[in-house]
Amino acid sequence: MQPQELLYAKTHEWVHVDRDKAGQKIATVGISHFAVEALTDLVYIELPEVGRNVKVGESLGEVESVKAVSDLYSPVGGEIVEVNGSLPGRLEQLHDDPCGAGWIVKIKMADESGLSELLDYKAYQKQCAEEGH
Repeated sequence: MQPQELLYAKTHEWVHVDRDKAGQKIATVGISHFAVEALTDLVYIELPEVGRNVKVGESLGEVESVKAVSDLYSPVGGEIVEVNGSLPGRLEQLHDDPCGAGWIVKIKMADESGLSELLDYKAYQKQCAEEGH
């Protein structure tokens, strides 16, 4: 996925919405390159359980770097249907390909209200610039 095709939360998670074979909207969620760069050296990620229901803005898990622990927030509401199980052992995927191999969870959307709060690429780049990066 290209960064320009994604939507972004103010907390630096990205979202790509697609439909599965049954027509359900599935949101793939990850963290932005900006967030990965700000965290620097990643050492641990805590992933949520498949089947868990999350609300917009609820913590999905944590990512830990040598300098901080940061919550991962759900930009959409629904049921977690898949987690990227390779991430804990291959954290470099978050740095090397944050919008591809570095995805974190897939959520079957039950609540689309969160989408209206998300930023497009241009607005997200403006936010990052305002944060001094």
